[in-house]
Amino acid sequence: MIRDITLGQYFPGSSFLHKMDPRAKLLLIIFYVVTLFLAKTLAAYAFLFVATAGVIAATRISPKFYLRGLKPLLFIMGFTAVLNMLYSDGEPLFSFWIFSVSWEGIFSALFMVIRIVMMVLAMSVLTYTTSPLLLTGGLERLMLPLSYLKVPVHDFAMMMTIALRFIPTLLEETEKIMNAQKARGADFESGSLIRRAKAMIPILIPLFVSAFRRAEELAVAMECRCYDGDFSGRTRFVEYRFSWRDLIGLIFCVSVISITLILNGVTLLGGIGL
Repeated sequence: MIRDITLGQYFPGSSFLHKMDPRAKLLLIIFYVVTLFLAKTLAAYAFLFVATAGVIAATRISPKFYLRGLKPLLFIMGFTAVLNMLYSDGEPLFSFWIFSVSWEGIFSALFMVIRIVMMVLAMSVLTYTTSPLLLTGGLERLMLPLSYLKVPVHDFAMMMTIALRFIPTLLEETEKIMNAQKARGADFESGSLIRRAKAMIPILIPLFVSAFRRAEELAVAMECRCYDGDFSGRTRFVEYRFSWRDLIGLIFCVSVISITLILNGVTLLGGIGL
């Protein structure tokens, strides 16, 4: 399960998306999420799925990494689907106890799961094709107008960088601790849910100790380099410039939004929409 968590990983490459400006990719992700919530019919979602698959193919990263990143969310997706199925209004197909299931609930659950899957895939595309340093720099540039309102934009961006950078490190540390505990006879997979939860305590304690130790080492390293968080007068190693790739990405995004809005008027399976 630990190896299935791919959030924060970056795969170096030379694809079209790898070379795009991180600011453009962040804006396109925002537009994409808005488009997901604008979609109301199966036709619109089918089109968005095809568009997302095309973008994933353009990254030149194996689809197995994207699918592996969805595995830890299966429980959340299943739980969300059940809630939407049981608590949506509509003509009941069948009932049991105090619950009833309708066609509207089934389609509501389907749409919600599709939204979660495609949002996770979109975020995976962003992190897989953008290094944490570039991603944070792009986020900081987009939030720069907030600095005039005394918002600590640079500090916020630095925290995002550190968080993204240490997610894979902490996951690797967790796997090492679990392997060490298993070598000593620990069992994390059998027994009831409460028993398995108690078995995680020997993992959490050394993990917290390791995390605090790494945080202290990082703080000392930053102090030794005279880091004070003041952004004024600081130069950048990488200068961000929009290029023709970003223009093509924007045109593609606008086209996707337009086609999605058009397909909202096209209903499938008896005119069922959300």
